[in-house]
Amino acid sequence: QVQLVESGGGLVQAGGSLRLSCPASGRTFSRYGMGWFRQAPGTEREFVATISWSGGNTAYADSVKGRFTISRDNANNTVYLQMNSLKPEDTAVYYCAATPRQYGSSYRLQYDYWGQGTQVTVSS
Repeated sequence: QVQLVESGGGLVQAGGSLRLSCPASGRTFSRYGMGWFRQAPGTEREFVATISWSGGNTAYADSVKGRFTISRDNANNTVYLQMNSLKPEDTAVYYCAATPRQYGSSYRLQYDYWGQGTQVTVSS
C-alpha cells in the first residue's frame, strides 16, 4: 500500500514557476515508478511526466518537455515536479501516482495508487 499527498500548487502568473512535492508512505517507495498527471475541467486526466525506480530514466509529455522536470528522493520517499515557464494552458489539478513498473509509464491505467491532487492555476 502506498499513500500519496501532493502539495505545492497555487496561483502563479504566466512565465512563473512552481514546485510540486509528493511524499509517499510505505517502505517500498524505491520499487515504484512514479508519475505526474493533470486534469483540467471537462477534460480527461493526461500524462505529464514519469520517472523510474532509480530516477535515472524520465519521460515527458511533448507539451511540457523542456519546461518541467520530474525528480525523486528515495531516501525521503518523495517525488517532485519542477514547473518553469508556466502557461495558462498548464492550469489543472495535478496528481502524482505510483506504478510497479520499473521505468514508470505514460498510461494512467498502469498506476495503482493516486494522490488527491493539487490545484495549479496560471494567470495570463
